[in-house]
Amino acid sequence: MAAGAAVAAPATWAQSWPAKPIRIIVPYTPGGFTDVTARLVAQKLQERLGQTVVIDNKPGANSIIGVDALAKSAPDGHTFAVVIAAYAANTTLYPKLPYDPRKDIAAVSLIGISPLVAAVGNDAPFKNAADLVAFAKQNPGKVSFGSSGNGSAAHLSSELLKALTQTYMVHIPYRGAAPALTDLMGGQIQLFLDAASGLIPPGKAGRVRLIGVASDKRLPALPDVPTFIEQGIAGFTGSTWAGLLAPAGTPAAIVKRVADEVAAIVKLDDVKARLDAMGTIPVGSSPAEFESFITSETGKWGKVIRDAKVTVD
Repeated sequence: MAAGAAVAAPATWAQSWPAKPIRIIVPYTPGGFTDVTARLVAQKLQERLGQTVVIDNKPGANSIIGVDALAKSAPDGHTFAVVIAAYAANTTLYPKLPYDPRKDIAAVSLIGISPLVAAVGNDAPFKNAADLVAFAKQNPGKVSFGSSGNGSAAHLSSELLKALTQTYMVHIPYRGAAPALTDLMGGQIQLFLDAASGLIPPGKAGRVRLIGVASDKRLPALPDVPTFIEQGIAGFTGSTWAGLLAPAGTPAAIVKRVADEVAAIVKLDDVKARLDAMGTIPVGSSPAEFESFITSETGKWGKVIRDAKVTVD
């Protein structure tokens, strides 16, 4: 009897879930790629589950504050978090994280992948990736590239570009993408890689020139912008991505249910259209697939961090 009750408990719990509002922690400020993606999913989850889903922005420390809050939350299926590529990089960047990503966090679903796009100022002396590489080789240290901070996807992808092209370019970290974009348009820096969602508007408005996509395929939102691979830089891919996590110990039935819901949500016509416009490729993976993806990303960016000797402030 006792054993049977124990086996039945998780199923009963899953059937009664959600019993209260669901919280999705976003470890960044409102309005950015992570926040916008989280709110898009949260709205549809609320409709499909018939329960309130609230966004809780907890920015700071390259997402560590928000992820730590997730790790310390009750694993009852009512708290999740949306993270991006920095989550995987932090494992190498910060030797003493306040949480163990392998023991304290459970993967739920990879929502979507957003390949980075390279932008240059309109007055820059290069029109495409080949021009950029040629100029950087002929003028070591004369190209400065911005990023939204040390260890960000933009920073690490730019370091990978340097390594693949054997060029020397100077990193200028900013506190977020907005000031980096401002300085790019003002000519203080010459190159900026960022999520497509942040560069599509100024690119289409003619305020910056978009010269390449760090992916193996062109983006539907930018069909005229070639990939770096097309332009002869083999192997250069770099992206940010949005994925849903839960505290370790969250019932597997609930984790699977949420993953299934995310997979269905990203296939909805209106959601897919919004993601396409943001330059984000919808995925909607299983928990196991997302866990494997995180492991791959951790290894890829860990090597870049070690080879480039990247440190954080």
